[in-house]
Parts: sequence; C-alpha cells; structure tokens
Amino acid sequence: MDFLSVVPPIVAVVLAILTKRVLFSLFISILVGGLIAAGGNPFGAVGETFTWMKDVMTDPWNARFLVMTALLGTGAAFMFKTGGSDGLIRLLEKKLTTRKRVQFLPYLLGMLIFFNDYVNSVIVGNASKDITAKHKVSREKLSYILDSTAAPIATIGPVSDWIGFQVSLIAAAFASLSIVGAEPYFAFLQSIPWNFYAILCLLAVPMIIAGKDFGPMAKAEHRAQTTGKLIPDGSTPLSSVDQDLGEPHKKEGSVWNFILPLVTLISVSIWGLWYSGGGATGISIMDALAATDVSVALTWGAFAMTTVGIILALIQGMSLKKCEETLLGGIRTMLPALVIIILAWSIGTVTSVLGTAEFVVSATEGWMTAALVPFLVFAIGMFISFATGTSWGTMSILTPIAIPMAYTFGGMDLVHIVIGAVFAGAIFGDHVSPISDTTVMASIFAESDHIAHVNTQIPYAMVPAGIAGVLYLSYTLIGSSIVLLIVGIIAQFFLLRYLGNRNEKKFIEDEKRIGA
Repeated sequence: MDFLSVVPPIVAVVLAILTKRVLFSLFISILVGGLIAAGGNPFGAVGETFTWMKDVMTDPWNARFLVMTALLGTGAAFMFKTGGSDGLIRLLEKKLTTRKRVQFLPYLLGMLIFFNDYVNSVIVGNASKDITAKHKVSREKLSYILDSTAAPIATIGPVSDWIGFQVSLIAAAFASLSIVGAEPYFAFLQSIPWNFYAILCLLAVPMIIAGKDFGPMAKAEHRAQTTGKLIPDGSTPLSSVDQDLGEPHKKEGSVWNFILPLVTLISVSIWGLWYSGGGATGISIMDALAATDVSVALTWGAFAMTTVGIILALIQGMSLKKCEETLLGGIRTMLPALVIIILAWSIGTVTSVLGTAEFVVSATEGWMTAALVPFLVFAIGMFISFATGTSWGTMSILTPIAIPMAYTFGGMDLVHIVIGAVFAGAIFGDHVSPISDTTVMASIFAESDHIAHVNTQIPYAMVPAGIAGVLYLSYTLIGSSIVLLIVGIIAQFFLLRYLGNRNEKKFIEDEKRIGA
C-alpha cells in the first residue's frame, strides 16, 4: 500500500475535468492502474485492463445491473413513444407556470421516492425533463436536483435498500465488538441527525431554487435562459430520447401511459426488495431489506415497467415492428451510460487491487483523537468515495473500522456520531465523483452532458460539505446534533444567499463593462 494506489482515480478525475471526455479519461486511468499492477510492463498493463473489464461485466450483480439499466431505458422509451411524457406536460403546465415552480417538481418528487436512488433518478428525470426544458431550465440544473435528492433521501429513510445495507454493516460491527443490547436499526436512527451532509444537501436544493445560482451553474442557467441551449455547445448528453426514438407514435397521448409504467416499476420493485430478502418467510421488513438482492428486485421492476409499456403501445395500435424498434432505441439511449458504468466499475476494481482505501485509512489512523474522529472519518469517507466512485463500497470499507474506533474512544455516544459521519462522507464523494454510478444515473435521466453535470455540481456540494466538516469539528463544544444542525442550516442559508448575490453583482458589472 503506497501513494501509487491513489494515482489511477486522480488521473481519471483530472483528465475528465481537463478533456471533458469521460470515456477516454476512465479508460486511461484503468490503463495506468494496470501499469502499476503489472510493475511497469505495458503488455501486462493491457492484459490487466481488459481482464478487469471482463470481470466486472461477468459479475452476477453487475450483469443484472446492466440489464436493469437497459430495461429502464426501454421503459422510458415506451413512455415517450406512447405520448405519456407529453400527456404529463399537458397536465402539469397549467399549474407549473414559472421556472422556480418547475424546478420544485423534481425536488418534491425526489423527496417522495425514498426507497431506491436509481429508481428515484428514473422516475423523477422522466417526469420532469420535458417540462423543465419547456421553461428553459438547463440540464445541468436538473441533474443537480436529481443527484442531490436521490442518494441523501435514500440514506435517511425511513425505509430503503440503502438503510437495509447500512443496518447490516452496523450489525456486523456490533457483533465484532460483542456489543450486547444495542439494536443496530435503533443505532442507525440515532445516527440520522449526525448525517449532516445528507440533511444539509437536501435543504440546499430548495434554498438554491428559491434563491440565486452561482459559479458554473449560474453560467449554465444564463445560457439556457438566453439562448435556449439546455446543454453547452460541443457537449454530448448521456441519453437523448428525442434523438434516439424520433416522434411519439401518438402525440396527444394520455398521462396514464406515463403513470401506469411508473406505478408498475415502483410497486414491483418494492415487492421485489421485500421478497428477494426473504420477506415471504415472515421476517421483519428491515431484515428483509438487509438481505435483499437489489439487482434482482430492480430488474424485475424494470422488466415489468417495459412490459406494461409494450402492452399500452399495442393497445394504441403500434405494430410489433415499431415496438421492436422502440425497444432497441431505448437500449441505444443507454449505451453511453452503460459503457461509463462498466469503466467506473473497472476503476473500482483497480482501487481495490491497489489498496487505495486501505492506504488512505492507514495514512490517517495515527492522527486520531476522540475530538477528531468524526471529522476524520467524514473526510476519509469523502476521499475514498470520490476516488472509487462508490458510496456503498466506502461504507463497507469504513464502517468496520470506524465503529470499533469510535467505541474505543467514546462509547456508544460517539458510535452514533461516527455512523452519521461515515454515511455523510460516502454520499459526498459519490456526488462529486465523475466515476460514480449515481452521478452517471442523474446525468442519464436529466439528458445532461456528464462532465458538465459534475463541474456545475461540485461548488454546490462543497457548501454543505464544508459546513458539515465544521459541525463535526464542533461536536465536543456543542454536544447536541439538533443545535449543530440548526446552526448549520442558518449558516448554509446565509452563505448560499451571499454567493448568489455576489455572483449576480459580478454578472451586472461584467455586463456594464462589455456595454461600455
């Protein structure tokens, strides 16, 4: 374990930002990882690279996830072709008459769909991308709203596959410490107020929508409003239903062609999460969610969604040939995303082989004190999830280390704080990393250029992350999570307001200078 282990993820991120070509950047970073693993042998590096890519594609969970993503694309394609998306716009446009109201639609829907972040992106993206386009909301802004609600709401509940996974990690850590009488789910509930980043992130979205944009997002929004260009010149959206599928089969379609597939997706997915975890055997919902196979459950839901879409298309009079073309078109919309996901997983394999996470943890263990534990766990979680692109992987790595450490330094009280810090750090890195699957999903279903989404989201994510870091450092001075949260929310409100006003002032001054 040495510094070379962090080189591949750094190469991926730097190249992605500099070149704005995410596929190229990811592949080069995997090749660099192969070169390190092969001891500098270029032939060995190529062999390692393609072996890693083969391994991630043949992994059972990953293979099902790829099928699920393709099926979500076909389900969305049938919503569009049957006129369901158009029907939704006609229903909503009478009430959503301003840009701000339109932006609150994906936010509120995102808060309601808390049981899985992937399904959240699919539903909210499809429900809001056309109406937001009509009001000239940039794709960067929509993808930010999707990304900043999906994972945070899934990790604080009340029930989701994330929480089942989190509770299983807590239970394993408690067992390793032989802690008796501590209920893992109760410990998770007590950690929620300490998950500062997730809570502040969920509150930052409405603050920004109701206030003013700043940084790269302000430029993106100005471009969209003044030119009607929803994505930057020269960029490529990860998916484009309109381009891949052409005109709807029935322009004046019913909103039910949108609602029925989504209800099917939600209901079958929830049932699948419960059933595949053994819910039918009589165990509790949380135990079922802890043992569930997410990839199986969501594949069932996506397949059911597509099936309903095909039935509705046939009822409308679409031929089998047109249905087949729509199926292929839906998969085609997902192809860039599927390739990115495979490459992102491969980077995860690289970091695992090279011991990136272990190096980061070992490099910081010597500094630990009771006062610094929550902050350092948060910071390490941020870095690991940013470098590896996986929040679940970060939780898996950090939880077994952080909980025993916290228990040693401060007992169960510190354990609750550190559980919140682990999940907060994991979500932050997942948000800002261009190699994160949830960030890719947000780009797909907002029809955004991926690097444009990452570039515009980073400054917005840094505000709640920075405040969360200060709050973790302050926990020994103010022992109440509620008081700290209130202080953090107030600080965030005024900081976002200041940044928005400063950006607006700078923009006006630049306009005057150009005019002069």
